[in-house]
Order: sequence, then C-alpha cells, then structure tokens
Amino acid sequence: MRRDAQLNREKLIESARALFAERGLNVALEEVARRAGVSIGTLYNRFPTRTDLCAAVFADRAQTVVLTAEHALSMPDAWAGFTHFLEQLCLLQAADRGFNELAERGLPQPGEDQRRGYELMCELIARARREGVLREDFTTEDLALVVWSITRTIEATAAVSPQLWRRHLAMICDGLRAGAAHPLPEPPLRPEQLAGIIQGGC
Repeated sequence: MRRDAQLNREKLIESARALFAERGLNVALEEVARRAGVSIGTLYNRFPTRTDLCAAVFADRAQTVVLTAEHALSMPDAWAGFTHFLEQLCLLQAADRGFNELAERGLPQPGEDQRRGYELMCELIARARREGVLREDFTTEDLALVVWSITRTIEATAAVSPQLWRRHLAMICDGLRAGAAHPLPEPPLRPEQLAGIIQGGC
C-alpha cells in the first residue's frame, strides 16, 4: 500500500474510533470520512462495508480481550480469574459506546483474535466449573447472555450512574456461584443458535 493510501486508512480508523466511541456504531459513514479529511469514495475504497470498518477499528479491542483472558487463566484462583475477566470486559464496554454495541451485536465473520478469545473464554469457564466454583450448567453461550445484559445496563444508566453496571455484574456473579445454583427452567443456547442471533453483525 502506498504511503498516502496507508495514511488515509489510519485517519479513517482513528476518525471512526472516535465517532463510534462517542455516538455508537450507526454514525453516518459520510461523517467518518469528513472528520478524517477524505472523500466518502476513499472510505469505501478502503472499507467496502461498515463491517470491514468495524473490524479494523476494534482489532485492538479483540487483542485486549485475548490478553485479558490469558491473564485471567494465569491467576491461580479460578473464580478470581473468571470474575476478573468479566469485570475487565465490562470496563472496555463502559469506556466505549461503540465497543459496547459491538459486544451486543458481534461481527458476522470474526477474525483470528475473536476466535482465540472465544477459545480462552471456554477455557476460563471449563476451569471454573472443574474446580467447583462456577455452576456446572453454565456454558460459553450463557456468557453471551451476561454480556448482553450488561450492555443494556451500561447504555441505560451511562448518563445517570455510569458505574451502576458494577452492581449489576456483582449480582450476576453471585448467581453464577456453584453454591447458589438451582435447576434452570430452559436449556442453554446451542452454539449454532448463538451464531444465528449475531449474524446481523456490525
């Protein structure tokens, strides 16, 4: 890629990152191009779809999730590692409206970091269940329900009580402890069901 083309790409990513964080993923792409100082045609040449732009903007977040999950797995206490990961993920969501929305929608075609993050989350859950601290019937698909519920709390309370998601997450975590478990009325989502739900993507 020519230097000027690379520079335009970087400016578009930075522009989109700032606007997504401020106003969410549905901001007009024309505004992204305008803030970057390029034409809308240049934007579409670099990123043919909004999903392509989202993937580029949030690539660093996907890497952060991987590193956070790896750190959580290195913690000797399985419950502490599991809850640390959830808290750090929610912190990322609370700090960035665009990432919060992406956590709810997902990308229809996840990249390598997203796939690695999913594998690590599976390991976190398996370890916590194996050590008897996480309820035995909790699945990786159930983790999506936790994330989705926190995204809504962050969105609804950001202007009134921006830290309220911590209270919500603490209540959820208490309910996930093995000692608090009671039989659940419905089975978990199957992996293919979850994938179908997030097919809409960015």
